[in-house]
Amino acid sequence: MSQSIYKKRIFLSSPHMSGNEQKYINEAFATNWIAPLGPNVDAFEAEIAQYVGVEEAVAVSSGTAAIHLALLLLGVGKGDRVFCSSLTFIASANPIFYQGAEPVFIDSEPDTWNMSPQALERAFHDAVKDGNLPKAVIVVNLYGQSAKMEEITDICNQYGVPIIEDAAESLGAKYKGKASGTFGKYGIFSFNGNKIITTSGGGMLVSNDREALQKARFLATQARDAAPHYQHSQIGFNYRLSNILAGIGRAQLEVLEERIAARRAIFQRYFNELSNLPGLTFMPELTNTFSNRWLTALTINKNQAGISVSELIEVLSQQNIEARPVWKPLHLQPVFKDSKYYPHKLHESVSEALFNNGLCLPSGSNMTEDDLDRVIHHIRQSVIKRKERANMINT
Repeated sequence: MSQSIYKKRIFLSSPHMSGNEQKYINEAFATNWIAPLGPNVDAFEAEIAQYVGVEEAVAVSSGTAAIHLALLLLGVGKGDRVFCSSLTFIASANPIFYQGAEPVFIDSEPDTWNMSPQALERAFHDAVKDGNLPKAVIVVNLYGQSAKMEEITDICNQYGVPIIEDAAESLGAKYKGKASGTFGKYGIFSFNGNKIITTSGGGMLVSNDREALQKARFLATQARDAAPHYQHSQIGFNYRLSNILAGIGRAQLEVLEERIAARRAIFQRYFNELSNLPGLTFMPELTNTFSNRWLTALTINKNQAGISVSELIEVLSQQNIEARPVWKPLHLQPVFKDSKYYPHKLHESVSEALFNNGLCLPSGSNMTEDDLDRVIHHIRQSVIKRKERANMINT
């Protein structure tokens, strides 16, 4: 039996507590604010809004819930269309189906790996011809990197279609000095266990439209009417965040800048040590943007590196190191097999190439230098050995 199984497990992105979370949790217990709503929720909303520079924020049970509420606020319903990034986790698109609407998937572009303005423009052109413009566009900021929001915003404004900015992975990132998640009509963040800061499970909906977010609070609290008895004039949802979890979020937000600095340092170490290997290309950072580098992602050219993504994942797994492929594009998911898709160019699907060749490395802000050394060592050894073997065969 290999000794590697006894080595410490290195996770892709594990929770990293600051040590101050217990203070806010204890306050919740001491004041008996255990259920959803409470002082921590109010404070967490205000602190997030101030951090990203928006008027209002609503704390909810997940990023998915925040997207669903945004679609509800925009009046998306049965038969409507919603354009959505294809290279993302399925939670970005599931709420479209909740509303009985139809997703149309938009490819990525190579500079950011995010939504392609070229593909988006073609999708709008066809929508105008069909007389069926989308009700919204969901733009995802993948792995902490902002999309080309200037071009995308210009296109959406031209057609009068609002943007929902899915910044689940990009809290703390910036595009031309402006916070990720603040370019659309609505922005969403996730505090799932693997995110750059976590509340265990939770999310946030942000906007400069205070009136709309008051309606979001109403809908997220079972749409209970203002009456002395339980009265409901419309369907609502149980989407509010617990006061205890919001307390965890407040402590996590206090160290967000440290977490970003740590993840960027981890990326830089990987880049410095591995970018000279043949066939390895790291996810770019667009000029005038600032990625939080939530996950360090790269592509592997098997012909040049001598090893495929799946083979390297298996090598790392044998050493008790977690690595994963990049997201499988939503237009390739069986559940969305009948949905329309617009590639970056007519015969070039960037998201499919990224899925086939992309890899996410362990990037947690609580990784030690020894952890990093281990990951880097096994990647370097794997590529070098494969290249040496290939050279021997060729000679």
